[in-house]
Amino acid sequence: MSLATQPADGQDQAVTAYSPYHLFTSEQWARFRADTPMTLTADEVARLRSLDDPIDLSEVRRIYLSLSRLLSAHVEASQLLFQQRNRFLSMSDVAKTPFVIGIAGSVAVGKSTTARILKELLARWPSSPKVDLITTDGFLHPNAILRRENLMERKGFPESYDIGALLRFLSAIKAGEPNVQAPRYSHLTYDVLPNEYTVVDRPDILIFEGINVLQSRDLPADGKIVPIVSDFFDFSIYIDADEALIHNWYVERFMKLRQTAFRDPNSFFHRYAAVGEDAARAIAEGLWENINLKNLRQNILPTRPRADLILRKGSNHLVETVSLRKL
Repeated sequence: MSLATQPADGQDQAVTAYSPYHLFTSEQWARFRADTPMTLTADEVARLRSLDDPIDLSEVRRIYLSLSRLLSAHVEASQLLFQQRNRFLSMSDVAKTPFVIGIAGSVAVGKSTTARILKELLARWPSSPKVDLITTDGFLHPNAILRRENLMERKGFPESYDIGALLRFLSAIKAGEPNVQAPRYSHLTYDVLPNEYTVVDRPDILIFEGINVLQSRDLPADGKIVPIVSDFFDFSIYIDADEALIHNWYVERFMKLRQTAFRDPNSFFHRYAAVGEDAARAIAEGLWENINLKNLRQNILPTRPRADLILRKGSNHLVETVSLRKL
């Protein structure tokens, strides 16, 4: 039984009754994995997780096997609908298009780990589907353009992305075009890599991960079609946590990177490796307060209600509740 069907009192009962989501604890959600087999090893999970993310086989078994099973059902239903629509339209020569999964959420909340874990689980279904993963980082405007437009302090905000390139990429994917190029990004140099691309060649499933992938836009006054990124999604996931927790995760990750990746002379943030610990923490707090927190409040968090599924994490960085949109 979902929490949405359990009794509540007063206003909470009304809110629950009218919520578009079924709400489950992680323990309730874990039961939905049924007989879904574990296809990852502990070493593979350790390799797939991001810095400071404590996900292990237990968490994969508790949360991600059920999610894999749910996504399998959605993909099968999508394929069946595709066949039925082709029969309806008397079309027999149309190739099926990739099932696109969008993953959104704040910086430091664990989107990349979720995306990589799901990619591996989905690719190991008995049908052996081809699964690709692309992030929106490569669709950021190069730093040279961001500096010219005075947008370096707004990197990651909607206006810092090449929305035209994003939409062209997803449109080509959904059109079933072969060898679609996605620009690559370097977290070391903190910039788009010129003339370097990841080629996506008609996968069965595409995972598309980024902080603002569920972003909407103002409607046009003339009624013309204005596509948005999420129009191309078949299923969307939002990784959620309390603001204070994300703040702590971001600062602690920055402090650890200062001892690791930032020490590389080629790192964009190399200058922070040499400052003292108190100064470095102050810098991290400033970056959070002036950039990432603003982006979270203004652009990312408001998109949460648009997701099909919300994974909400607790203080230990593990999922505590799962919200699944009602059909």
